[in-house]
Amino acid sequence: MTTRSITDRLGGLAFGGDYNPEQWDEPVWQEDDELMRRARVNLATVGVFSWALLEPEEGRFDFAWLDAHIERLHANGVAVDLATPTASPPPWFTLAHPDALPVTPQGARLTHGSRDTYCLTAPAYRRAARRIASVLAQRYGDHPALALWHVHNEYGTLCHCDHTAAAFRVWLRARHGSLDALNEAWGTAFWSQHYTSWEQVLPPRASQWHKNPGQALDFRRFWSAEIVAAHREQRDAIRAHSDRPVTTNLMLPAYQNVDLWALAGELDVVTSDQYPAAPGLDAAAGVAAHADRTRSLGGGRPWLLMEQGTNTVYDGDRILGKEPGDIMRHSLGHIARGSEGALFFQWRQSRAGAESWHSAMVPHAGPDSRIFREVTQLGEAVARLGELAGSTVTASVAVLDSPDAWWALGVDGLPSSRLGDYHGELVRAHRALWDAGCTVDFARPEHELARYRLVVAPALFLLSDEGAESLRRFVDGGGTLLVQHASGYVDDRMHARLGGYPAAPLREALGMRVEEYRPLREDERIVLSDGSQGTVWSELLRTEGAETLAAYTHGMLTDGPALTRHRFGSGHGWYLSTRLDDVGYAALVGRLLAEAGVEPQVPDLPPGVEAVTRRSPDGRSWQVLLNHTAEAVPLPEAAHDLLTDAPVRVLPAGGCAVLRGH
Repeated sequence: MTTRSITDRLGGLAFGGDYNPEQWDEPVWQEDDELMRRARVNLATVGVFSWALLEPEEGRFDFAWLDAHIERLHANGVAVDLATPTASPPPWFTLAHPDALPVTPQGARLTHGSRDTYCLTAPAYRRAARRIASVLAQRYGDHPALALWHVHNEYGTLCHCDHTAAAFRVWLRARHGSLDALNEAWGTAFWSQHYTSWEQVLPPRASQWHKNPGQALDFRRFWSAEIVAAHREQRDAIRAHSDRPVTTNLMLPAYQNVDLWALAGELDVVTSDQYPAAPGLDAAAGVAAHADRTRSLGGGRPWLLMEQGTNTVYDGDRILGKEPGDIMRHSLGHIARGSEGALFFQWRQSRAGAESWHSAMVPHAGPDSRIFREVTQLGEAVARLGELAGSTVTASVAVLDSPDAWWALGVDGLPSSRLGDYHGELVRAHRALWDAGCTVDFARPEHELARYRLVVAPALFLLSDEGAESLRRFVDGGGTLLVQHASGYVDDRMHARLGGYPAAPLREALGMRVEEYRPLREDERIVLSDGSQGTVWSELLRTEGAETLAAYTHGMLTDGPALTRHRFGSGHGWYLSTRLDDVGYAALVGRLLAEAGVEPQVPDLPPGVEAVTRRSPDGRSWQVLLNHTAEAVPLPEAAHDLLTDAPVRVLPAGGCAVLRGH
């Protein structure tokens, strides 16, 4: 089952969002019907947070209200993405099963009153989740309105309770086999941590000082496996009664405590939620990074944007507004990079509750508003793009993304806390490539990488032996590889690499080894011989065949290699031993792209104008152009624009075009 089964059922790309009619009354429902028709909505996500209404008492279900709304949507031509409501257990559940409430690392048990108030390892919770999923599937599994199943919502809540401790021990037995192997893996000879019985092993709860790094890493792996297992239980309960595709919405980049590659592998259709963390051009770049990453999680298959905000940017604790036209540009940015539509959270802005200030397709101001007018314009645009369904996006550049490397940078006792922004480094690498006009894939180090010309590894503190060999093989086969500072320092057990960093197979491809690391002060900047500047980190390198392209210019590292390149096999392995400033990093990325022979999709486009191509198996292609600037941009030649159904030669300021045959 694929997104094509959804788009076939919809008759085109998906447009709509989360719909919560239980918050409103009949006059509003009648208005919703008319406004959805006006906006060309064809898919509504229903029931995400409705457990308390669907099951008001344990084992007693009330489906009459949901029956009525699904029938109403169906009668109005709107298909349903039906959710299991397990992200928000009802009050009766937590009262009956207080042991299923989550416990913090400090030992505090949380109380009901928000969403995600559950422990994923609690047997009572898992039973209740399977039950509600099964009952929903039995009732609605073959309903003609049903297009997609939506398990849970943004999995990720951690817990450190006794249920978790017991489940953690079961997982550790399966992974390590014996206490001797566990003690070796965790290095428990240090600090008198040697375990002599499984009952002594606990989750990494609050302690006196640093927690054991191997224990912390294994706990993250365990919790990820628990999330995948919980999703699989609900999915299988649904599949017993329904043949419609099943998904859960991923929340990128770092909200979820889960191996997104593993969870995505369990989904019929990969779906995700995206909310920009900064306004303006940064938001557009963030959309591109999110979309490229989601597409990559599904192996390049078409995917679906499940949530976005119409008019909000979340900048830390602040909510900022999007600019006019961003609704169109951001949505088409996702579609350009493989999404089979654009959905929002939510249809109508709530008047009460914890997210009453979260933007929506119909704002508090109602339909006579800029936001709803732009939503309607977007709905009309999406309706014109149905022929893109099933087409895909390819890239010749990849950024490496390893959940183990992410979790490794979150353990205690690292040589610098400034290494910890794993996802920030991935996004920074993607941004430099996006600025250069490149479409980018994300990949795990262990993946087969031969199809790429350039691979960038920005934050691989942990690198498995398998991953190191994969990168060596990539360079040997003719690829260009950039490995950045503090990479390959530990293996997949969090054991330090001996004999110099990184792992031996990768050292061979890079023609150098790191002999000593030297973290920099927060305000310290170092100047390299090519004029670029570094921050955060520096290293004493010993070249073993590599050439030095830039050297340090002061301190004990003076004249020592800072940037190296090594010819290995048919390719080149580059190593950067510091964190370059943005200007220097952009220049380096440009140099790498030139060496690898990677050209922009459309040459000579000004900064802030992006071009992405989707291709179908039958040879058709479409080029999506997005102008995030205040200046009109002439195109190389006139082409037919699906959005206007007319030839276009100039892309207006802030404008978009979808060109057939380019």
